[in-house]
Amino acid sequence: MAQGTNFPSKGKEENRTDAGPMIDRAKDFAGQALQKGKEAAGQASDKAGEAASMVGRKVDDATHAVGSGIKNLADRIKDGGPQEGFLGQATRQVADTIKEGGAYLEQGGFSGMTKDVTDLIRRNPVPAVVLGLGLGFLLGRMLRS
Repeated sequence: MAQGTNFPSKGKEENRTDAGPMIDRAKDFAGQALQKGKEAAGQASDKAGEAASMVGRKVDDATHAVGSGIKNLADRIKDGGPQEGFLGQATRQVADTIKEGGAYLEQGGFSGMTKDVTDLIRRNPVPAVVLGLGLGFLLGRMLRS
């Protein structure tokens, strides 16, 4: 053993009692950090929800506007096209069909469209999968060339 300064040695119990306040402070700090993390996560979740809601409203507003525009286009087609004979009848039918599509967009909005598409896919799953595969194939061919 080397001679020199003698440090008093503490027993294991004394070391534990000296570290007790430090451990308590570390626990408090960790608890506060956890609480602040939970609050920040809650605020971020609220902000994300608000943003998604705002985007949804904007998409619905845009869909309503597009529907209104399509209805106006149908009226212009009907007014600007021939009024008599076979072409007049065909123009009216086309304009009426376009107007119905515009009314569908204007009244139902984007959320109504997504609900209708979801219902259609549920009623006809196999054709929906085949259509999806076909569109994916065509899109892949277009992007590759």
